[in-house]
Amino acid sequence: MSYQIAIDGPAGAGKSTVARKVAQKRGYIYVDTGAMYRAMALFLLNQGVKPGDTAAIEEKCVEADISIRYEDGEQVVLLNGENVNGLIRTEEVGNMASRHTSPNPRVRERLTALQKELASTNDVVMDGRDIGTCVLPDADVKVYLTASAKVRAARRCEELRAKGEECDLSKIEEDIIIRDRQDMNREIAPLKQAEDAVLIDSSHMDIEEVVQAILNLCKEGVQ
Repeated sequence: MSYQIAIDGPAGAGKSTVARKVAQKRGYIYVDTGAMYRAMALFLLNQGVKPGDTAAIEEKCVEADISIRYEDGEQVVLLNGENVNGLIRTEEVGNMASRHTSPNPRVRERLTALQKELASTNDVVMDGRDIGTCVLPDADVKVYLTASAKVRAARRCEELRAKGEECDLSKIEEDIIIRDRQDMNREIAPLKQAEDAVLIDSSHMDIEEVVQAILNLCKEGVQ
């Protein structure tokens, strides 16, 4: 029987970093579902599909072969056989994924099936927007990880500057607030805290503190 840890929360809350570290500590597989949706968004953008063209999204998404492999415990996202880890973290791809790829029922159906399959045969830490509510409703540990929009924007700006990129803090914060609203109000699998999820606000916590808090939850559960 596999052990499942579900981490949900809004954009920029640090879910991916935290989930990856928890997986390493536990020796589990890390499944970054957001990366899978970003890979689909990247594919559609490369195919010239315009944001909002629902018919084209549904037609083209079936041509994208998105899979996962693991190298030294790290997830590598493959899009039609190509490692796209370095291409899926741009603002353009993120906005496409949030506004037009993730809400699409056909896209979600395809990727959710892969996520469930992974979790049924492996001990996993999975993060996203609807893991505890839709993808893994029976997960052993559920966490809703969040932080204020201002803190999340500052963290994102810091990441971009570390890469040598320019950033507009107020614009990033505005985009985060808009993305939160879209994710929480979409018709299909909206972002929300599962009733049995533990709320962790990381606004005044560092990464290691959040990781330890989740590990402590694992210790409290039956394994």
